Amino acid sequence: MYCTNCGKEVKQGEKFCSNCGEPLIPEKRFCSNCGHELDMTMVDCPHCGFHTPPVRPQRMTRKSRILAGILGILLGGFGVHNFYLGNTSKGVIQVGLTLCGIFTFGITSVISEIWGLVEGILILVGHINEDVDGNPLD
Repeated sequence: MYCTNCGKEVKQGEKFCSNCGEPLIPEKRFCSNCGHELDMTMVDCPHCGFHTPPVRPQRMTRKSRILAGILGILLGGFGVHNFYLGNTSKGVIQVGLTLCGIFTFGITSVISEIWGLVEGILILVGHINEDVDGNPLD
């Protein structure tokens, strides 16, 4: 199998090209209604007429491990590193904990900052090594 973006040969079963990072498009697809084999550009199945949108892979965005780790260490209490990696729910929780520090005399703010510091270190040493979409950190 070859990457349709850069032409490099890739192993069967791989989801992304190891050379350019593009998602690999399967060479065959089938109608979800009748199972008839379709050309990759077909929109309607010639066998049953069922509308099947063409395959459009999403572009994989590479995130920096170093930037994510530094954001976690410096701004971890505000969850900036989690927003950067796509973990918006964790980021919102960290912002909420930091803001609740107004009412808890800073206790929840300290907890959130320690949480961010630990995650920043884990990112830098490689224990957290992918973003929320499963894309590897560079």
